[in-house]
Amino acid sequence: MATKHEQILHYIDELPIGEKISVRQIAKAMNVSEGTAYRAIKEAENKGYVSTIERVGTIRIERKKKENIEKLTYAEVVNIVDGQVLGGRTGLHKTLNKFVIGAMKLEAMMRYTGAGNLLIVGNRDKAHEQALRAGAAVLITGGFDTEEQVKKLADELQLPIISTSYDTFTVATMINRAIYDQLIKKEIILVEDILTPLADTVYLKTDDKVADWFRWKEETEHSRFPVVDRNMKVQGMVTSKDIMGDDPETPIEKIMTRQPMTVGGKTSVASSAHMMVWEGIEVLPVVDDSNKLQGMISRQDVLKALQMIQRQPQVGETLDDTVTSQMIISRGKSKEEDIFRCTVTPQMTNHLGTISYGVFTTLVTEAANRVLRGYKKGDLVVENMTIYFIKPVQIDSVLEITPKILEVGRKFGKVDVEVYKEGVLVGKAMMMCQLIDRH
Repeated sequence: MATKHEQILHYIDELPIGEKISVRQIAKAMNVSEGTAYRAIKEAENKGYVSTIERVGTIRIERKKKENIEKLTYAEVVNIVDGQVLGGRTGLHKTLNKFVIGAMKLEAMMRYTGAGNLLIVGNRDKAHEQALRAGAAVLITGGFDTEEQVKKLADELQLPIISTSYDTFTVATMINRAIYDQLIKKEIILVEDILTPLADTVYLKTDDKVADWFRWKEETEHSRFPVVDRNMKVQGMVTSKDIMGDDPETPIEKIMTRQPMTVGGKTSVASSAHMMVWEGIEVLPVVDDSNKLQGMISRQDVLKALQMIQRQPQVGETLDDTVTSQMIISRGKSKEEDIFRCTVTPQMTNHLGTISYGVFTTLVTEAANRVLRGYKKGDLVVENMTIYFIKPVQIDSVLEITPKILEVGRKFGKVDVEVYKEGVLVGKAMMMCQLIDRH
């Protein structure tokens, strides 16, 4: 039986795209308190099928597919540019495929403007009208208004016409930035992208017997299964270690490991890998907000996904990518003598113009990672790190980073990293790392 919260989410999901939503309306339709309705609307917003726009309200929008993430909806554009919607409100849920800057003569502008575009232009009423007729939405910069007939046309064609007080250059930069941020998010693979779905997941019920575990083990050649109650909520995990020497008629509930570690679908694969390594776990149940089983992920799935990420061409760069891509290796006589060089760029500094603590940490971690990769095929999780900043490092300084492996075992590595500028020691780090095996 679905909870009230799930019923409200389902109701919102069924609403037509572009429909306005209010807490009062949902509370009345579903016969719940306004607080309950508000919580459900917020969750729908997090899940990406509802959007709240200032001065417009909350509307039901299209749920974006992962591969479509770099496309923005007009509703998102309104939020990015602090815009005011002058007309065509019902089309806010639509996605734009490109934006056109209208800094040219009208005929030339129209040659570049087509359906699904967003024309960014100043107070040129003719351009507003023609863009709408070509199937494009309009973003008017400089805080200007437009003619009443243009607003009416926007309503008829269900194409938004938005006004913002920013100038054209600023608006284009803001939208570009938002698309770039989306691309970075796109590259972060989530558990929901790789999980074995519920339909293919083998699980046991709390009132199943040990004999059922043996039957499934024989059928699947696996030995680890989640245990659920009659509402499909995860209650435990059962492995061959729990089963040892038990009577085939013993209920699973008696011998399972209770309160197992679980992950949500929106957890990143990288943090799941860390969890699995840390706790020595082979499989993790994936659950929703109500702790209901959604599927499983195994260590193999996670490692395969991590290897795939490394082979992907990078599109949106994070600060870490920017920092680590600056590191150039110069080989020593042996891999213990590798030196990494890096120039301190303006993005790497703090408000004082010296290298920031976070960037320094990224550099020493990456150097340790690269040198340990020479020994082990895999990645590392830093368990603890001590950093000593000895001297401030200015913009344009060239750093030499020399990692030394003090000890490396099957699962652990101990690395000492020294950082020099023109032969003078400027910082040091000592790290203990756990190694994620790729096999």
